[in-house]
Amino acid sequence: MKLLVDPGELASYEGWSREVYADLLALQEGRLAAGEFDARYLVTKAVLVLDVTGFTINAMHGGALTSFLRILDVQKVCLPVLRDGGAAYVRTFADDIVALFDAPELALDAALEMQRRVDEFPEASTAYADPPEICIGLGYGSLYAIGPNFAMGDEMNRASVLGEDVARGGEILITEGLHDAVAPRAALAFDRQTRDDTPFPYYRVERTS
Repeated sequence: MKLLVDPGELASYEGWSREVYADLLALQEGRLAAGEFDARYLVTKAVLVLDVTGFTINAMHGGALTSFLRILDVQKVCLPVLRDGGAAYVRTFADDIVALFDAPELALDAALEMQRRVDEFPEASTAYADPPEICIGLGYGSLYAIGPNFAMGDEMNRASVLGEDVARGGEILITEGLHDAVAPRAALAFDRQTRDDTPFPYYRVERTS
């Protein structure tokens, strides 16, 4: 069986960088210890994953361009919050936004502010039959600073599941890691959730005032 083991060619498919591929191959072959790999790439960050509701259904009924404009409006509202709110890294792709923060409190503040601004954005509420809403998942903990988002690992996976799959429009859901780092918090309640189809507990963030 012919295997692709050239780090440069592997990196050309834009999964990881050449350096990361070289180190993973070395790890696999026993030339690099797991602790050495961790020392090079493991970081502690808060991660925010935002998803815009209704892309598929709006593309089906209103056309792709309408869906693109809904995404554009959400980006116009949300990206300044991340830019001005201390995000260390921001990336948009399709109808998602991923952002990394050094401090978990900043990630939660940004999520709350983006939800507020999207809810109050008048152009979006009147321009579409189905105004856009945003779903947000937040996590905090150890991440590998590799891949397109510079964030891979369990906490990134959990935040992605919460933001993209579990949260409904207008919801902010957080992992236990993020909850333990920010709770308690004035004017907020953290409602613990469990679901049979979600393999970890999480919290719904709700304003109390």
